[in-house]
Amino acid sequence: MDKIKKYIVESYDELRHKVSWPGLRELQGSSVLVLITSFILAGLVYLMDAAFGQIMQFLYDAIY
Repeated sequence: MDKIKKYIVESYDELRHKVSWPGLRELQGSSVLVLITSFILAGLVYLMDAAFGQIMQFLYDAIY
């Protein structure tokens, strides 16, 4: 039980005193970057899906 208590105390101490947390501006900038990247990746996945669907439709029409 002492090991668990020691682990919790040390973890709290590290999070409270040793970790450098981002400021509000840095956090906002990172959030915007993640949002933009997510939209770009979603658009690329959509385009690949649409292209693959068109290719498959072409192949199905050619075969049948």
